[in-house]
Amino acid sequence: MYNIKTLNSISPVWQGILSEEDYLVSDQNENMDAIIVRSADMHGQDYPDSLLCVGRAGAGVNNIPVEEMAKKGIVVFNTPGANANAVKELVLTGLLLAGRDVVGGIEWVQTQKEYGQDVPKLVEKGKSAFVGPELKGKTLGVIGLGGIGGMVANIAIDLGMQVLGYDPFISVDNAWRLSRKIKHVTEQADLLNQSDYVTIHVPLTAQTKGSFGKEALAAMKEGSVLLNFSRGEIVDTTALLDALNAGKIRRYVTDFPNAEILGHKQIIAIPHLGASTPESENNCVDMIAHQIKNYLECGEIVHSVNYPDCPMGPVHGNRLTVLHANIANMIGQVTSEVAQEGINISSMINRSRGEWAYTVLDLDEPLSEQGLSRISSLQGIYKVRLIQA
Repeated sequence: MYNIKTLNSISPVWQGILSEEDYLVSDQNENMDAIIVRSADMHGQDYPDSLLCVGRAGAGVNNIPVEEMAKKGIVVFNTPGANANAVKELVLTGLLLAGRDVVGGIEWVQTQKEYGQDVPKLVEKGKSAFVGPELKGKTLGVIGLGGIGGMVANIAIDLGMQVLGYDPFISVDNAWRLSRKIKHVTEQADLLNQSDYVTIHVPLTAQTKGSFGKEALAAMKEGSVLLNFSRGEIVDTTALLDALNAGKIRRYVTDFPNAEILGHKQIIAIPHLGASTPESENNCVDMIAHQIKNYLECGEIVHSVNYPDCPMGPVHGNRLTVLHANIANMIGQVTSEVAQEGINISSMINRSRGEWAYTVLDLDEPLSEQGLSRISSLQGIYKVRLIQA
């Protein structure tokens, strides 16, 4: 029986994946094997040695101490792409709201109720204050062409926009999904100075935090619109307000409000609705439940943000999994301990990702408790498990 603790309320779709016979899923579990989390802050918390993995039902992992988890041999998963369509639709909404002043127009109309039968006439007279350009024929610059950015770029093509894309780290799979009508640029500044609308789709990291600041805003086309549906911290708020007040950019649309931007007439602040659809929540929980199940039962790692991905099949006998530092002679030390017990290794997989590595050995016989203990005590070993069919 595996114990899984939920730190937030989640969609019940996990019930079709994690059977009651094998899994106890509750917000009350303490000696947990896994955690499923959405937005709860996990920084500064203590977790039991039994914890093997954390599943984030969403893409961002800023609420999880990822590196600290890695040092304890805890694999952290996320669900890239599970909420991509929901975010794409909200970005499209942002594009439409940034053209004509729809929000301002709606708010103004509500103030006209007292005029009764004269409302239609007043609306016709006052609507000119809220006019704006169509999207068709305009240029959209997409920074980051991953799951969400690629979908936004493709739908903009369908709307008749010209699309420029910038992503020096684009994967082959994501590149294949892009419309051939999207023009790839190799310098972000070239995208910025040609685009009527710019939308940001990059993860928040130490490198991207505040990266869209004075220099990037200065490179933008005069009177253009900036959309940020990635993370609020990517955009430097002070530089943004300066650019808006100077008329450099016409409007800022974001899904990440903060006190500094609220009330500004050129800012549309949406209350973090990017993944707030029942379909998105179901997709995220479905995906994370499968990832946790496959890791606990088979040792498979897919969509981890700290350890290397290691897709693999079911366990047919005895599987030894070792999370360890990515340093020289680790594999040799592990296999030497197995050899001491005269056990044959039928197959072996080793994957690395930066500082972290994962080694999986399928054995003809189970390793003894003493053998597992010896491997666990090796310098650079973080977590050792023996999974048996």
